[in-house]
Amino acid sequence: MAITTSRILDVATAVTPSVTSIEHHGDFSIVVPTEHLIDVLTELRDHPDTQFAMLVDITAIDWASGAAPTPAERFHVVYLLSSLQHGARLRVKVPVREDRPHVPTAVGVWESANWYERETFDMYGIIFDGHPDLRRFYMPEDFMDEQGEPLYPLRKDFPLMGIPGSLPLPPKD
Repeated sequence: MAITTSRILDVATAVTPSVTSIEHHGDFSIVVPTEHLIDVLTELRDHPDTQFAMLVDITAIDWASGAAPTPAERFHVVYLLSSLQHGARLRVKVPVREDRPHVPTAVGVWESANWYERETFDMYGIIFDGHPDLRRFYMPEDFMDEQGEPLYPLRKDFPLMGIPGSLPLPPKD
């Protein structure tokens, strides 16, 4: 039996009433405050009406261009969940402040979150509090600019042509 979006929302709001929902082009997402993230993810995994037992991916969105819901919420961390039992997929989004890019780790909910969180940390600089081994995944640990600030390649403020002076540019024709 397919699960309805209203039932998913009911299960999430039973944990915290501050959960909101978004439906865009037939894709259903819920937005969860950071402080309730782990409780909502655990309930979505364990509740018999949802059974989102599979974590498909974790990524982030950088809203630096000014399209963020509020200016302080530059990032959204996005959890892609799947319920094989109900044949359903769900996005769980968590707004993250630019001045405090911290989210609790979901490794205790799904072990596979380990790699996805490391990748999101490496590419966006989102820190997953409580992660057992949070370190760079693709980039070297010393991947920094001239001022010693870490660089994150998928942030919108990363230079499109790469780090100036690090590699020669192709010749102009």
